[in-house]
Formats: sequence, C-alpha cells, structure tokens
Amino acid sequence: MTVWTPEDDGFADLTSHDTFARGAPHNTFARLRRDDPVHWTEWDQGLGFWSITRHADITEMNRQHEIFSSARGIRMEDQTYEEYLARRTFQETDPPEHMQTRVKVARAFSKPVIAEYEQDIRDLCDEILDQALEAREFDATKAIARQLPMRMLGRILGTPEADLPWLVEKGDALIANTDPDFTDHVLDKMDTDEFRMMPFNSPAGAELYQYAKELMAHKARSGDTNGILNMILNPGRDGGVISETEFRNFFCLLVAAGNDTTRYSIAAGIQAMCHQPELLGQMQSGAVWETAADEIIRWATPAIYFRRTATRDVEVHGKMIREGDKVLYWFASANRDEAAFEDPFRVDLARTPNKHLSFGQGGPHICLGMWLARLEVRVLFEELSKRLRSIEAAGPHQFLRSNFVGGIKTLPVRVVPA
Repeated sequence: MTVWTPEDDGFADLTSHDTFARGAPHNTFARLRRDDPVHWTEWDQGLGFWSITRHADITEMNRQHEIFSSARGIRMEDQTYEEYLARRTFQETDPPEHMQTRVKVARAFSKPVIAEYEQDIRDLCDEILDQALEAREFDATKAIARQLPMRMLGRILGTPEADLPWLVEKGDALIANTDPDFTDHVLDKMDTDEFRMMPFNSPAGAELYQYAKELMAHKARSGDTNGILNMILNPGRDGGVISETEFRNFFCLLVAAGNDTTRYSIAAGIQAMCHQPELLGQMQSGAVWETAADEIIRWATPAIYFRRTATRDVEVHGKMIREGDKVLYWFASANRDEAAFEDPFRVDLARTPNKHLSFGQGGPHICLGMWLARLEVRVLFEELSKRLRSIEAAGPHQFLRSNFVGGIKTLPVRVVPA
C-alpha cells in the first residue's frame, strides 16, 4: 500500500533528518531487514553506527543491557563524557543505577495512579473535541492531538493552565530540535556548541529547568502538594531523593517526551482513520478498545530509534560489532516487520498479540509513561468516534523533520459530525 510507504529507492540516508520529513523510509527498512539486518553506516557528522532493523533482533538485544549499554547516550549524535553527565536522564543509565533512579519516579506513573486520571482525560476530551468539531475542516494535530497531552501535562505536573502553551513550546524546541518549525536552534543547521551542557543540546532546557525550580518553590510556599512532581521529589523507600541534576533533566524529559509521543500517536491514529474508513465503524462497535491503543501506538512509533553502545566485541548475524561501536535499534522498522506482524502496513485495531516495540519492550528501559499514553489514546478515540459520521483527509499531511521522533506535525482533515 503505497499510501503508507514513502517514495524511497530502498537506499535512503538514515542519518538525514530530511529523509524522515517525508515519513519513515519503509522501503529502505524492508531491504535492510531482508538483506542486511546488521548494517554499517558511515556518517560525516560523527562516528558511524550499526543499524538493527529486525523485530526479533531488537527484542533480544534490548534485553542484553550488559553488552549494549545506554550509558553513553541514546541518540545518534556523539557527545563527550562531560556532556553526557550534564544531560543524562535515567534513560541513559544501565542497571543497577537505572533501577535505583527509576524506582524514585515509577510509582507516580504506575497503572493504578494513572488510572485515577481517566475521568480527567475524558472531561478534557469532551472540551477539546466539542471545540475542534465546530469547524468542519481543521488541522487535527493542532486542534486535537496537541491539545490533550498538553492539558493533561498540566494536571499531572500541577502547573497553571496559563503556562501550558509555553511549556509545550519549549518541549517542542527540545525534542524537535532538528525542525525549524519548532526551534530557532536547529541542531544540524547551526553551531549549538554553547548549549552542549543543556538537555537536548538546546537553550530551552535551561528555561524549563528554571521554570521547574520556581514552580516547586511556589508549591513549597503555598503548601500545594498536588501533582506528580511532588511524588517524585519525596524520599523513596530507601530514604533517597532525586538529585538536582536528575530532577532538571527528568522535568525536561517529562515535558518533551510525555507530550510529543502521545500527540504523534493520536495524529497517526487520526491519519489512519482517514485512509481506512472501516476503522471508525470498528471503534463505534466498542469491540476493539482492549487492543486499539496499542495498535495505534505501533502504527505511530513516535520513537523512531534508540541508540546503544557496545561494551565488548560481539558477533550478530556474522557481523562483528566492536567495543565502543554505536548500535541503533530502529523501532520504526521493527514495528513494520513482516516476520512479527501480519499485514504490518495496515492498522488492525483488534491485533493480538501485538508485541510492538514503541515502548522499548524487552529490557529495563520500558517506557515509564506507557500507561498514561495508552489511557490517553484509548479515551481520545472512544470520544472522537462517538462524535463522527465520517472523517477524511482535506490536504497533504506533513511529518516532523527528525530521524529520532516520528510524527505528523500538520494533518488537515474534513469531518461530518454524527
């Protein structure tokens, strides 16, 4: 189905953000899965890397954290050890350090805690959808997909609603730091060396950190203990508390990843509804809600890849990966792997089992926010499907310029309300 497969010749440049501005290069990923599942790429802006593209290989290698380490960065870009220490979150650590930090924040994102937000999410969906659907044509990313995670972010963090547009703008500048629509400091287009000690190599990181400090000081003065940030700052069971650097980088990660990944999952789901009209009826039947969210998130794959670094020499499919080599797990490829998913280029809301890798399953780094993402996606589409008779594309959509975060940044749609 060429509607889902961009026009690439099977040899797309995976280092280029411009490649992914046309959508993930699925012809290239298909060729690599078939012919060269452990592929070496030279890179003129840094050290080369190995690409792992098969679902089974990524799943297995993701478990082997002692061989494939997160503790030297999770993006393609190179960084000094000093930069790594300044920017890292618990994502960029290995067990046992990873778990020591993770337990300090995990309770705040546990399934029972997140489940308590369902009515809040539903109420927000009602407001957002009632407003968006007043127009018969609109940008669904801006009017719907961006709104829900942004406003839920405020509920979770305990921030004033008036601050949310600014927070999301800064979060976009962090995680979409290769797209000129979202930042003035485009990572591969200018010298960003002066920001190299800041989260995501962006000045927005410093602004967000200052905001977080002032927010928590205000909460302390007012006695406000609402929101996940208070839970994170409280001592853990062992009495340990999160450090200032950990808190700064975690806050930036929460604002950026916690907002953008859900936004782009929702946008991808709406795009799928436009091209597979039968999805609306399946949603309206109510029979797919146990499985629909995971299928939409598989389809979206907001995290295109994560990087690891080899800690010793290891052979994979006859290729020798050397100690210190960068290894990229291409989740965007794994989630379209024909060996793992029947008819992977079609959205099947009843797909089960659905062992997609959008949450980094199979290892210690499984996404902390997966319960929130699933809940937001499910409730949003439950409420959206109730309100529609039909939905279709009203123009071409545009993808984010990034080979790290995959997302539809503009999505013109035309709707007929129920």
